[in-house]
Amino acid sequence: MRKIKEYSNGEVKVIWQPDVCIHSEICFKGLPRVFDPKSRPWVNIKGAQTSEIIAQIDKCPSGALSYEMENGISVQEEDPQELLVDITKNGPMMVHGNITIKDADGKQTSRTKVTAFCRCGASQNKPYCDGSHQKISFKG
Repeated sequence: MRKIKEYSNGEVKVIWQPDVCIHSEICFKGLPRVFDPKSRPWVNIKGAQTSEIIAQIDKCPSGALSYEMENGISVQEEDPQELLVDITKNGPMMVHGNITIKDADGKQTSRTKVTAFCRCGASQNKPYCDGSHQKISFKG
C-alpha cells in the first residue's frame, strides 16, 4: 500500500506520495516557505498563497506532489495530444502526458502530467524512480 500525506489550507489540498518522489529538490528550491525538508511536517501549507503553491506543484517532475482544489474552484489540466518522453542525463525517464500503466499482474494505474520511470535499476519502487540513481551515481 502506497503511503500518501495530505496538507490543506482550506482552498487547496497538497498531496505528497513519498514513494514516487525522485528528490529533484525543485519543490523546496522553488518555494522554500512551503516545502522545507528539514521541518516536520515538511509542508507548511500556510507558507504561501494557493496560486504560488499550485504553480510550484505543477513543476514537480515525478508527480509525487499533486493537489486538489477544496473550495469548488476547478483547475483546468492540460490534456496533451502527444506524449513526450524525456531521458534525463544520469536520471529517470520522464513521460509527460496522461498515461495508463499496466503491471505484470494486470493492475492498471492512471498517471497525469509527468511520470518518472527508473532507468538505473536500483529503485525500490519499480517501475517508478525513487531517486536511487543519485545514491548509486548512475551514469547514462
